[in-house]
Amino acid sequence: MHFPLILVSPARPENIGAAARAMKTMGFSELRIVASDAWQDPAARRVAHGAGEILDNVKTYATLSEALKDVDFSVATTARSRAKFRYYATPAQVENILQEKRQWLSRIALVFGREDSGLTNEELELVDLLTGIPMANAYPSLNLGQAVMVYCYQLSALNQIAAETAEVANEHQLQALRQRFHQLLVKLDVSDDVKMADWIDQRIGLLEKRDSAMLHRLLHDVEKKLIDNCSDKS
Repeated sequence: MHFPLILVSPARPENIGAAARAMKTMGFSELRIVASDAWQDPAARRVAHGAGEILDNVKTYATLSEALKDVDFSVATTARSRAKFRYYATPAQVENILQEKRQWLSRIALVFGREDSGLTNEELELVDLLTGIPMANAYPSLNLGQAVMVYCYQLSALNQIAAETAEVANEHQLQALRQRFHQLLVKLDVSDDVKMADWIDQRIGLLEKRDSAMLHRLLHDVEKKLIDNCSDKS
């Protein structure tokens, strides 16, 4: 399983170095950086301390959309107050969800936002699942390097235990399901129901393989029925 970590517009090279060090310590190796060259600052390598090869192999992208183009399932970290969705998985819940996902998806990504402003609503709409770190006090957020360490530690078991072999599935199944649901909302003239669209987007990210396949079957039947009804009227 490929498991890149993506940092969106990180500003401080020290944070990038700390992220690389956390990744190396916990068994992650692929770092993608969006819209930033701060990783080239000597301070990043100094803080990375032994994880220089991760910085040597950084992949850079102009936008988050480009960084996610070859990703089958993505998880974004965000503060609750900034996010549009209403469901947030804890790091432990993310681990359980990804244990199932890696049986039928080959490339999963974890996305971290800007130090000062996180991810935009437009960027959050690109991912499949949102997660946040429960905190005891109302402190705004963890340092980027600290947040990366929390998730690398929590998800490190995914690198240590081989995934169970499962029946091969279409790796774009969830993306296709989301598109079909949005097309159905348009056909039903309820595409302006933002709460419904948001609920669909966030719940699809939680589906297991069998549930996703069953919903594809149901949508097929619904779409066929709508076509038949239109034909009868004409």
